[in-house]
This record gives sequence, C-alpha cells and structure tokens, in this order.
Amino acid sequence: METLHIALKAETIWHVFGMPITNTLITSVAAASILLLVAFLVRARISLVPGKVQLVFEMLVGGVLSYMEEMLGDARLAHRFFPLIATIFLFIAFANILEFVPGVGSVGFFEGSGGHGEFIPLFRSVNTDLNMTLALALISFFAIEFAGVAALGFLKYAGKFVTFKSPLAFFIGLIELLSEVARLISFSFRLFGNIFAGEVLITVAAFFVPLFLPVPLMLFEVFVGLIQAAIFALLTLFFIKIAMMPAEAH
Repeated sequence: METLHIALKAETIWHVFGMPITNTLITSVAAASILLLVAFLVRARISLVPGKVQLVFEMLVGGVLSYMEEMLGDARLAHRFFPLIATIFLFIAFANILEFVPGVGSVGFFEGSGGHGEFIPLFRSVNTDLNMTLALALISFFAIEFAGVAALGFLKYAGKFVTFKSPLAFFIGLIELLSEVARLISFSFRLFGNIFAGEVLITVAAFFVPLFLPVPLMLFEVFVGLIQAAIFALLTLFFIKIAMMPAEAH
C-alpha cells in the first residue's frame, strides 16, 4: 500500500570530502546557475536601441531603483544596495517557482536494497530547508549591520544598542539589540514555514485528491512564493534604512 512520506530534513545525496551534499543544495546551485546564465544572455543582448524585452527589463530596474531612492533618500545608496536587494528577490522567487518544474521532487532513487526503500528525490525545493533560509537570513543580517556601521561609524552605531545615558535608555538599547538578533529567526522561519507548509499541503492534496485539487494549490503557492521573495527583499531594504538612521532619529 502506498504511504504518504513528508521529510522535514533535507536528504543527503552524497558526500564530498566529508561534507554532505543535500538535494536542496543541488537545487540551489541549479537555480543560481540558471539565473547567472539568464543574466549573461540578457547582458549580451543589450543595445543602444532597446527591443521589447530590454525595454521591459529597463522599466523593471528603473522602477525598483526609483522605489529604493525614495525609501533610502539617496540615489547613491539606492545604486549601492540594488544588487543585494535584487539578487535576494530573484534567487528566492526563482527557487520557489523551480519547485513546480517537472522533476523537482519526483526524480530520484530508492534508498535500500532491491529498490524498495525510502524514496530520495534528487531535487527538492530550496526554501524547504531551514539551513538555506538561515543562510539567506545571515546574508541579510550582516548586510544590515554593515550598512549601519558604514553610515554611522562603529561607535555611534554600537551606541544605539549600548548606552548608559539613563536606565530607560539602557533598557531600550538592550531591546533593540535583542530585536536585531531575533531577525535571524524571523527571516529564516517565515520563509521556511510558508514554503514548507505549501509543499506539505500540495503533497497531501495530490495524495488524496490527485485529479482536481493540486493545480489550483500550485498556482496559489507560486503567488505565495513571489510574495515571500518580495517580503524578504523589502524587509532587508527597510531594516537597512533603519540601521543607517542615528539613534535620535530612530
């Protein structure tokens, strides 16, 4: 009898020099490689007289830059952080969409003798691995802290969290410090929870109602994946803005 199997932990495919290579890592490398290939192809086709595709890209880039300039209040800062924000959004969004490409989650092998053991997919949705979402959260976290130190200087930035002006100011600074660290948890678990829950929902629907329910759920999860990518990128931009504000303005 067929059973429903849902794995919380990413499965290890093989080891390289003792380091486990998981199916989510393989998928993330594939997603990054495809994005790099598309970037090179777009770059090679850029011309002074834009075609329709180039015009769409220019409108999108211009719109995002305009929004970032408005948010940060400085065109120079917008151009500085645009690669980070755009990369975060594109990678998360494409990785979430890649989940619904045929072969992801269905191509793999059976672990065990005789091909009757547990099925191990070769590719798995990237953001259903908490290690991956935590790595993205760390990138965002260090970018935020770097932006604050670069804008205010180390001592002035540290003074937002450690101050002895008054007991109340010290307590508020401690809360701010804890909230900075808590972002690692909120960033990683928000993305992981939404994407993993969607994958579980689709898996259960495909198991019990395989003919009708999975397709509309997949369309909904594509929308959720894009929204989560936008939220992750926008929150990173928002916290960068806050990090660069002096303690008085904040």
